[in-house]
Amino acid sequence: MNKKERLTLNKKGWDTIADDWFGSTSLPTYAPLMATETDLKLFGDLKAKKVLDIGCGSGHSLKYMADQGAAELWGIDISSSQIKNAKSYLGENNLTANLFESPMEVNPGIPENYFDIVYSIYAFGWTVDLDTSINLVSKYLKPGGIFIMSWDHPLTGCIKSENGKILIDRSYHHLDTIYMNKADEVMTFTKYKMSSYVNAFSNHGMYIEKLIEDVSQDVLLGDFDDYDKYYSKWKARQVPLSMIIKARKHR
Repeated sequence: MNKKERLTLNKKGWDTIADDWFGSTSLPTYAPLMATETDLKLFGDLKAKKVLDIGCGSGHSLKYMADQGAAELWGIDISSSQIKNAKSYLGENNLTANLFESPMEVNPGIPENYFDIVYSIYAFGWTVDLDTSINLVSKYLKPGGIFIMSWDHPLTGCIKSENGKILIDRSYHHLDTIYMNKADEVMTFTKYKMSSYVNAFSNHGMYIEKLIEDVSQDVLLGDFDDYDKYYSKWKARQVPLSMIIKARKHR
């Protein structure tokens, strides 16, 4: 299946399930079972900042940005249903944003060398072309601007739990295409390696300032009975399930 076909599948899937994911995994939450922006403070002072949300979903992270004082809100999402929900949600909160219905692998008219901050909360891993998407992020940012993303840790797609043990279920080294069913819709993403991200940033004038793999203290200290869940507390105590990357564009 080529990239265009995969994008078509993903758009159709997200158009179908958008309402079910309304407000899901949005700032200050970065990822399942991880510390939040309230604790991490990766963005710093957001007052008067121009921000762009890649995979903006229902607009909840954009509202968070506005609540922290961001001056301009921009967002892009492949799903027309998500963009519709974001416009409605932000409008109900008396906020305006420049929203684009487009895959992240294409620039639909977003200005370059313009943004102080670009971010993507559990969405960037849906890209079917990591190199192109990171290149576009670098172009959107001002020199010295930051990009923050969260997504599944590269190990997550390689493991499964069985009888209280973690098993290697897929080679880490292969950039496999993962297929899944959500609401009877087939959707797909690529299982990248950590080096895929590191090298793509380096190739496009950015460097990784911080990499966070740690789970929250509540997970480490709390009880659990969720051995077989995809994002289980038990698994998260053994290996990282999600990651947060903060990268900066060279000046």
